[in-house]
Amino acid sequence: MYGDVKERILVGDLPGGELISEGEVATRIGVSRTPVREAFLRLEAEGWMRLYPKRGALVVPIPEGEAANIVDARRLVESHAVTTLAGDPQLRAHVLAQLHENLERQHELARHGDVAAFSAADADFHTAIVGGSNPLLRAFYIGLRERQRRMTARSLARDPEQLPRIIDDHTRLFTLVETADADGFDDALRIHMEQVHALRPPARGVQDGGAR
Repeated sequence: MYGDVKERILVGDLPGGELISEGEVATRIGVSRTPVREAFLRLEAEGWMRLYPKRGALVVPIPEGEAANIVDARRLVESHAVTTLAGDPQLRAHVLAQLHENLERQHELARHGDVAAFSAADADFHTAIVGGSNPLLRAFYIGLRERQRRMTARSLARDPEQLPRIIDDHTRLFTLVETADADGFDDALRIHMEQVHALRPPARGVQDGGAR
């Protein structure tokens, strides 16, 4: 039950800012209120909900500024991982095999319009890139996965037509990993994430230190 309710939050079926009741969710899923109450308590402890006695549970919205912070953290970890892969052809080949399989799944999910599953495949694609990096960085990155999924699901709900563009971006990132172009990957990743999550890039001179 906990996993079911959490998944609905991550894919946007229970949107942030929405006040819901145990009875409403129990009816929607087809279970008694007791397991729903237990799930709500656990989700509150993890920060996904706020419970208000006799009123219901508030699904906590994505905080202002969180998307930009997560994108910054992801970019640092992924770009570092690609630098590591550039110096290890055997590990790079292993990661590329995973990315290729994942891209095929993305194409299939996009054809069926399965946004929820696509958001999971998107997160898995980026996690695979980090797979061969420092174990501590990998653990940190995996910790961002659920927030990443929620952000992507929200972005796709806002503009479902961007699915093909995301796949094109991922194909470009695959090629940059394949050619061990860490600098090119960093630039492409930044643009990709800013577009998907509708983030305005900082003014030139703030990010790049002025003209070069």
